[in-house]
Amino acid sequence: IGETSGWDRLNLGYKGRLMVDGRWEQPSAHSAGREPGVAERAVAFWNAVAAHCAEHNQGRARLFDQLLPSLRAIRSGGDGLLEWAELTIGVRLPPGLPPEELARTLESLAERIGGDGPTEHRAASHALRFHDLCPAYQADKNTPLVRAFLKGVRAAGGTPGFLLKTGTSDMNVVGPAWGCPILAYGPGDSALDHTPDEHVEIAEYLRAIDVLQYALEQICL
Repeated sequence: IGETSGWDRLNLGYKGRLMVDGRWEQPSAHSAGREPGVAERAVAFWNAVAAHCAEHNQGRARLFDQLLPSLRAIRSGGDGLLEWAELTIGVRLPPGLPPEELARTLESLAERIGGDGPTEHRAASHALRFHDLCPAYQADKNTPLVRAFLKGVRAAGGTPGFLLKTGTSDMNVVGPAWGCPILAYGPGDSALDHTPDEHVEIAEYLRAIDVLQYALEQICL
């Protein structure tokens, strides 16, 4: 798989991902009232998700083994009769935690926070929509493919190393489907992916070509 790793590093794994869109609604009320507004309910849900992830991460030092939540968007509004709040949360998942299992946990958190049923002559409701359910994947490093790339890096004058990425890639999908040796490789700094500073240095690009050529020749022997 072509992905940034640095010319002397091999990517062997990617975290999974789960996205959730939440919406809270309730009839409009005076802001001086005692009940929480819909925006507060949405924020309470985000806080509960972040707290759940922090609890899960206790004793897990590697980012690859942790739940990594991110608040992607939040907005609220109303028309004078109905108030609403929406948010989007993304969570990066470690191996061994199916996204479906986390989705059930998040649904339970939303129910526990409240927001459904009568609230002092009014009715509040919430709905969660889960999408982009993608399990984590970690490839075996003891394969002819990996050994060929290790030799390629050494032949180009480098000291090879392995990476486990906190993002996701095509490997998450095709790795389980293909059931064959797999890795991700490519020049560039993955920390700059999807940023205005994303770039590849020509010298590193050329070295990566040498590594790839050497590895392919080894595999074809």
